[in-house]
This record gives sequence, C-alpha cells and structure tokens, in this order.
Amino acid sequence: MLKSIQFKIVISFLIVGLIFIVSLGVVNIYNLQVIKSQFVELEISNASGIIDNQINQTKIISLCIILSFVLFTILIGIFVAKVIIAPISNLIKSAEHATNGVKYLGDGKKKNEINNLVSAFDTINNELKENLNETTRQKKQMETILLHMTDGIIAFNIEGKIIHINPAAKTFLNLKDEANFEEIFNKHNVDINLEKIIYLENWTSSEQKINVDDRTLNLFFAPFKNENERPAGLIVVIQDITEHAKLDAMRKRFVADVSHELKTPITSIMGYSETLLESEVDEETNRKFLERISGEASRMANLVSDLLTLSRYDRSKAKVTKTEFDLGELVKYAFEGLDFEMKKKKQNGECFVTSNVPLVYADKNGIERVIINILSNAIKYTKEEGSIKVYVGFVYNDAYIKIIDTGIGIPKEDLDKIFERFYRVDKARTREMGGTGLGLSIAKEILDQNDAMIDIKSEIGKGTEVVIRIPTKQGKNKEQ
Repeated sequence: MLKSIQFKIVISFLIVGLIFIVSLGVVNIYNLQVIKSQFVELEISNASGIIDNQINQTKIISLCIILSFVLFTILIGIFVAKVIIAPISNLIKSAEHATNGVKYLGDGKKKNEINNLVSAFDTINNELKENLNETTRQKKQMETILLHMTDGIIAFNIEGKIIHINPAAKTFLNLKDEANFEEIFNKHNVDINLEKIIYLENWTSSEQKINVDDRTLNLFFAPFKNENERPAGLIVVIQDITEHAKLDAMRKRFVADVSHELKTPITSIMGYSETLLESEVDEETNRKFLERISGEASRMANLVSDLLTLSRYDRSKAKVTKTEFDLGELVKYAFEGLDFEMKKKKQNGECFVTSNVPLVYADKNGIERVIINILSNAIKYTKEEGSIKVYVGFVYNDAYIKIIDTGIGIPKEDLDKIFERFYRVDKARTREMGGTGLGLSIAKEILDQNDAMIDIKSEIGKGTEVVIRIPTKQGKNKEQ
C-alpha cells in the first residue's frame, strides 16, 4: 500500500512537471512562429533563418529540461522511499508485530513479551482510572459535607485570600463580597494575625469568641501544610455557640441566685442563734427569735425541695403518672383548701365549673400542685377585700382553668421572664411572703411534661389572668 502511494506521488509529480515544461516550450515555439510569419510578410529573409535556429534550440532545450526533470523525479522518488516510506513501513510492521504479540528470536522461539507489556499498561490504566474516580468521589463528598455543615468553614491561602468558604460561614459573618483575611476579622474586631497563627502556632491563641449581631461565635484557627510539609494556609472553623452562651449565663445566674437565697436565711439564723447563745433574753424575745429561726429554716427547706423538684424535671426523672380525672373536682378541692387564706384577707373568692367538661388525661398530683401554686400567688398579691374568680371549662380538645384576680399585676416587660428561675417582679416583697422564686418555673415544667400550656395576661394595678389548658382523654382518642 505504501509503495503504491509512493508510485502515485512520483507519477503525479512527473506529470505535473512535464505538462508545465511542455507548455512553456510550446508557448515559446508558438511565439517564435508568430514572429517568423511577421518577418516573412516584411520579406526579411535573414531574420526568418535566425528564428528557425531559435526554434530548433528551444526544442533541444525543452527536451533537455524534460530529461533532467525525469531524472530529478526519479531521485525524488528514491528520496521519498528511503526517508519517508521506509520508516513508516517499518513502524507499521512493528505495530503489526506488537498487535500479534510475537517476537522472532534467533532460536526460532516465540515469546509473548509484548502481550505482557500491553497487559501491564492496561492494569496501570485501570488503576489510574479507579484512583481518579475515587479522588473525584471523595472531592464531591467533601464538598457536600461542607455545603450542608451547620458550622462555618473558611480556608485561606498563605496570602490571606479565600480559597473555599461554605454558606454557613457567609451567614455567620454576613459576608457578601469576596474579602481577605484581614478585612473579614478586622471588621469584627478580632485581634488575630495570619502569619503568627501559621508560623507561631504553638505560641499563639488559636481560639476566640466574638459577637456578631445577636449571635455568639467561637472561632478556631488551624494552619495546614502542603505535600512538602511547608505552611500553605489557614482554616477557620466557626461555631454558633449562642445557646451555649445563654445556658452558661443562666447557669451562672442560677448559682448566684441560689447562693443569695440560701445566704439570706442562713445569715438570719446565725444572727438569732448567736444572740440567744451569747446573751440572756426574756421568754418573749426568746420565743420570737426561735420563731424567726424556724421560719427561715422552713424557707430553706422549701427552697431545697423546689430545687430538687426542678432537678428531677431537668433530668426527666420526675415520676409522671398520667390518669383520667375530673378537673372540675380537683379545682374545687384546691380552691376549698385555700378558702381560709382568702378569708384572712377578706377576699371574695368564687369558683365556676361548667357541666360539660370531659375527663382530662394528665398527672393529677402535678396538676394539683400547679393549681395550688397559681391560686396561692393570686391570694398573696391581691390586696384585702380583692376578688379572685376561677372558671373551669372546655374548648376544642382541651379543658381549661382560668384564674382572674384583682391584684397588683405584673409589668408588661416582665411577662416573658416570670417563668425563669428565681425571677421576681418584687424581690423584697416575694421574700417577705416566703416565696422561693421557683413556683412558676416548677409549674411550667409540670405543664410541659403533661403536654399542657399556660398563658398569663396582666396589667399593673388591675390584676392578672392566668389560663391553663390541659388535654382531655377525648382529645387524645381523636388524635390517635
């Protein structure tokens, strides 16, 4: 096939060249013939002979050129055969041998070395493909993880430019446009230096807390290295610890409140007891001091009891036994138990129960404690000759208790905080009345355990309205 190609190339070259040379010769002879005819018409005999000689010379020159071109074409064919065709032919033969996997040796034996080599290349190729697919898969997995992480991730190169950032980080730091390391953290007043973190990791703080809007964020800075173990950049992990910060603040406040609540009665007990021990007092004073000591001790006992109750609810270890019971009867029982307290303050107390209230399904003891707590607060904070009204009814799938008093009321700004532990609107007055500041917190925990709700509306100087809604057995059956 290659020889035929070679032959075609040479013949084509020869034909084109001959046509070109012959065409030039014919044109020259024709021109000379035209000139000769003109001289003949002019009867110039000598010029005609000269032109005949030139025509003959042109023919001889053309013939020589044709012969020279044929010889040149043959040389070109030989050159093409040796320089171009032969190497290609050898390459094709080698490829054919490689394809067949046969190599002829001097001893006439055949070995399949080429097949082994091809097989090795195939194996390497397959392994490279598998490694590439695995790398691509891991990259996509990492991108998916970073995309859906709740923590923010920012990667900076050694120059402080962002090379990767996930959506959480943009949200936490309010980033809209591309920015570098210094611009981002200087904006949020973070005292951090990129070079110190990267090159002086062991001597530089790598964790900081900042506040952005209403969030508390924890920033962790970790340098990373390249394949040559040289510093390549920095990764910043951003965690939203707002809830942890709030819980920590609540814990600290709770410890401070407990310490204060315990310190006050302990100081009082110590003062009265030291007075009794160090000096002689009359019978009346002695009795008065002992009563105060007993009262403070009872207050401490109530406080500890309430703390233990809250602790059980916090650990979900409070025993909640739900049963069916008549809410109206329970409210009447609790109301009658506090009737003496209302009469002492000459308060007008009324309890109304509608006839169509179905049985509720909840922890009877816990609900009774809540009712007594709310009624006790109504009595405490309602002045003498005030009014306390209680209504028990049914709406949708819940039974409700509505307690309305004409007491001192609660400021609007305090309504959202009254269920916090140890929160009091009037601390001095509450402490005087023997309150621990945990009653409403416990009530809220009990109601939450029973899928119940409580809502409080109040106005200073006009009174308070408390509504408690408790699921009924009838409503539970409909949901199921």
